[in-house]
Amino acid sequence: MKDEPEVKVGVDLAGLKLATPILVASGTYGWGTEFGEIEGFSGAAIGAMVLKGTTLEPRQGNRTPRIVETAGGAGILNAIGLQNPGVEYVINHYLPRLKDAKAKVIANVAGATVEEYGKVTERLAGHERIDAVEVNVSCPNVKRGGMHFGADAKVCAKVVRRCRKGTTKPLIVKLSPNVTDVRAIARAAVEAGADILTVANTVLGTAIDIHTRKPILGSVSGGLSGPAIKPIALQKVLEVADLVRDEGLDTPIIASGGIMTAEDALEFMIAGARAFAIGTVLFADFNAPERIMEEMKKLLVELELADVNEIVGTLERE
Repeated sequence: MKDEPEVKVGVDLAGLKLATPILVASGTYGWGTEFGEIEGFSGAAIGAMVLKGTTLEPRQGNRTPRIVETAGGAGILNAIGLQNPGVEYVINHYLPRLKDAKAKVIANVAGATVEEYGKVTERLAGHERIDAVEVNVSCPNVKRGGMHFGADAKVCAKVVRRCRKGTTKPLIVKLSPNVTDVRAIARAAVEAGADILTVANTVLGTAIDIHTRKPILGSVSGGLSGPAIKPIALQKVLEVADLVRDEGLDTPIIASGGIMTAEDALEFMIAGARAFAIGTVLFADFNAPERIMEEMKKLLVELELADVNEIVGTLERE
């Protein structure tokens, strides 16, 4: 029997070297240990885990209901509200449990003010187990009437600059798709010190109960994820990749949004992403990383590619 050709799947994101291009997205993988309690789970294909969003002080999160599955199973609306025990608890209780983790560990920071972002970044990035920091700029800015930090290029830049001051480790900025021009926000983030861009966060949405005529989610609106948003996320990745290319930048892109299969992932990589994050699929298939990795290797062999990096940014427009 002929052996399958060896396919290289390692990627380098601005010095953050991953064994595979697969990340598990923040908020879908807990604090990095919960999935290990599931019988039959294997995390061997995970290149990096992004921990749950962390703030300076504990947050209780939004009132329930917090999650709604959309019609046809095409996605999930979530409005968790960044429930977390606060940065000190995370450092003292969760990070020590990851000392033997093989995947890279990425902290996800959030805040209500620019200074809070900076302080959380400093505390988490200072821990030896944290390999990189992802900044969630989709949080409401309490000093600007609740407008998200990632909705305005200048405000986004302030957050990134403050976080950049707090660490020399790779800094990832997770962009929101709920903006008119994602390229303007991406440019501002890179100019302010972002090493890597995650494109993109969830799409704003809501759901209504026709019998009560009330919103189903306790907070009215939430973030839509899953296959329903894949075309939107793919378009955003393409726009940011065009910006990176046209302006001569070398900023890696992590794609995020509706990836369920290896074909989905390769679409994003062809558009210009060097890695990709999966999230909602984990609720339906906890071993999705292994399945997607196996599928991807087979597809790369079919495409006569020996290295996953060879497919990045190869979109033919004509």
